[in-house]
Parts: sequence; structure tokens; C-alpha cells
Amino acid sequence: MTSIIHLFNIIPTTCISDVMNGLNNMHPAIKPLKEEHKFVGRALTVQIPVGDNLSVLRAIREAKTDDVIVIDAKGDQYRAIAGDFVVGMAQTLGVSAIVVDGVIRDIIGIKKLNFPVFSRGTTVAASGKAGVGEINIPISCGGTSVSPGDIIVGDADGVVVIPQSEAQNILEKSLDKLRKDELREENISGNIEAIKAYLDHMLSQ
Repeated sequence: MTSIIHLFNIIPTTCISDVMNGLNNMHPAIKPLKEEHKFVGRALTVQIPVGDNLSVLRAIREAKTDDVIVIDAKGDQYRAIAGDFVVGMAQTLGVSAIVVDGVIRDIIGIKKLNFPVFSRGTTVAASGKAGVGEINIPISCGGTSVSPGDIIVGDADGVVVIPQSEAQNILEKSLDKLRKDELREENISGNIEAIKAYLDHMLSQ
């Protein structure tokens, strides 16, 4: 039986966003370091104060295979939540992606890992390790609520959050929309008369 995670992996974030009326998108500043990166997984949430990443290490240690570590770093863009060494450990332990409302560092090293990291950008400053923070609690990341176990999907267009309780319903609607989008593309693209008819129909509403 194909898993729900696998099925979401074939659906673009734009399609999922449309089904949810754009209500569960993270801030568009949170982007992948490489455009080709795409991921799907269940959220392991992290809440940290600005400049302290010890809870990120705790999350990596407790993560299950294919978890997505989602970090509320308050949008801070001065201190990095991780560099290539920490990200490399997460990759080795089977984490599927890291998403942070904040920044990372060692960008060249992380790109060499070919591991999905979605952030607001990069910086040079490291975080401290005072130990303040929590994991596996409801958080806000990129202006969107995220609970442990929610399905997170990211690609070149951004990141969407699928509430765990609504996942099956959203999956079915997303697959239906994807099929309709593909059919429209097949029937209209490259066909001048079909394009004109489509535009006339949309403009007459």
C-alpha cells in the first residue's frame, strides 16, 4: 500500500496550497538552498530563543527516519541555528529535511551534502548552547501553525503545512486538482484556439 507521505511527494506545493486556500503556507522568504530540493515528511517541531540551538541537537537525536525538523527561530537572521556539521549529522541519522524560520551557515558545505535545508538565508554567526527551548510542541514557523506529526511538504516554490487530522482529505483533493491541472495542460497548451476559448471563458465569468 502506497503511504500518504509517498503520495504527497508527487504533488507540487502550489497544488496543495490551492486546495487549502493558501492558509497553511510558510512565509515565502523560507526557501531551499537548492531549487531542485523537494521533501515530504512529518514534523518534529523545535522552539528556540534567538541565539540558542541546543534544542536543535536534541531534536536531531530524537528524530525518526524521514522526520522533518521544523524550527521556530523567531525569524532571526543574525545567528545560525546550524552549520554543515550539524546538518550532516541530521542527514546521516535519516532526517528528511530541516525547515527553519531563521538562518543557517556554512552554505557551501551544506550544498555539498545535497540535503534539503529551507531557511530565510545564511549568516556567519553561530548560536550558543544555553539549553533553552523545547521540542515536540505546537509552534509557529514562517507565520504558520505547526504541530508535531503534521505533514510538511517543500519544493522550489516554498513550504506548506498539512494538519495531521486533515491529511487524507487534503491528499484526495490535491490529487484530484493535480489530475485536472494536467488534463487542462494537455488540452490547451500549444493550441491557439483552445487558449482563446479558455481565456474567453475565464473573462466572461
